[in-house]
Amino acid sequence: MINHSPAYDLLQGLKVLDLTRLLPGPFCSMLLADYGADVLKVEAPGEGDYLRSWEPLVDGTSAFFIAVNRNKRSLTLNLKKSAGKELFRKLVQEYDVVLESFRPGVLERLDCSYRELSKLKPSLIYCSISGYGQTGPQASKAGHDLNYMAETGVLNTTASRDIPALSGIQVADVAGGALYAVSAVLAAYVKVLKGGKGSLLDISMTDGLVSMLPLLSAYHYTSGMEPNPDTTIFNGQLACYHIYRTRDGREIALGALEKKFWDNFCQVIERQDLIEGDHQQLDRQDYLKGELAQIFAARDAAAWELLLEGRDTCCEILKTMAEVQAASHFKERKMFYPAQVGADTTLLQTNTAVMIDENKPLTHQPAPKLGQHTDEVLLNLGFSAAAIEELRKTEVI
Repeated sequence: MINHSPAYDLLQGLKVLDLTRLLPGPFCSMLLADYGADVLKVEAPGEGDYLRSWEPLVDGTSAFFIAVNRNKRSLTLNLKKSAGKELFRKLVQEYDVVLESFRPGVLERLDCSYRELSKLKPSLIYCSISGYGQTGPQASKAGHDLNYMAETGVLNTTASRDIPALSGIQVADVAGGALYAVSAVLAAYVKVLKGGKGSLLDISMTDGLVSMLPLLSAYHYTSGMEPNPDTTIFNGQLACYHIYRTRDGREIALGALEKKFWDNFCQVIERQDLIEGDHQQLDRQDYLKGELAQIFAARDAAAWELLLEGRDTCCEILKTMAEVQAASHFKERKMFYPAQVGADTTLLQTNTAVMIDENKPLTHQPAPKLGQHTDEVLLNLGFSAAAIEELRKTEVI
């Protein structure tokens, strides 16, 4: 097993078989591994997780793969072969969680469904992450993060009236899928620890996104209006919660929804006249937006940061990734660390978001090479070196 720092032993003893690929499942299992779980990544021989080959490559491996697969081990296994299925069943009896992200029905056709595997281990937690869930008319439909955001109405709320904006982060994959899967696995694990049976967890990324729309759903239900761009308080309707451009072409985000923050901001810019009246009154918004656009355009971004420092105005320059990585706040919070990915190569990585006992690790175990731990895992299962070699010759591993 991988040794974790003392700060990440919360899930020590939890064992996870991770069959997932790309982003949602691997991000989920990485978080579980960060907390101390023993995560064994089960990959197809030869190709492994598709993400391994995505550019940019660092020392022959995708930087994306490295970024979401730390603290795990890797076993290659061909589930299409009968010997591979039998080996997987042996593993299931030693593990607590099976995490998968195939299209609905794939593992059932391979005789690796929850129904079959739970017979071997009644306490098994079987978590399936998919775009549309295991049931419903769209269950088998292909999709990616952009499609899920379109399907759930999220894209219709973003950016401008001209065209919805593409998100730079995978909201459905991470927030709608991975984070819900982590919370569901942990809840099911608590049940098992209390003596209960295992659970079949159906995580739909589109369900996850819909569940994140309580405010917009309530807005539409009560008003009958669509929450399109510039029509709600969170997506451009209000001058006090908007994005403006500075003199040097940078953007700045004003989020002064509450009156106290709005008042502070107006005092900083020496426009006390704007404090009078309700700053969220709808018939004032075009006027306020026009005034603020001119005010922000009168100073460079650096001048705005200096002026607003310590003034409690909820106003921030839109940061570049280089600025985020160099920020003193995130350095103190240990949100980035250098990972050794080759003999002479390091890659800056994002750290876990959770501070445990006032501590975050300065490093993690690097993402595994494809099949790096195959022999180790099989030897621990009782296979001899000769038996392992035979499995390799017959392309089971």
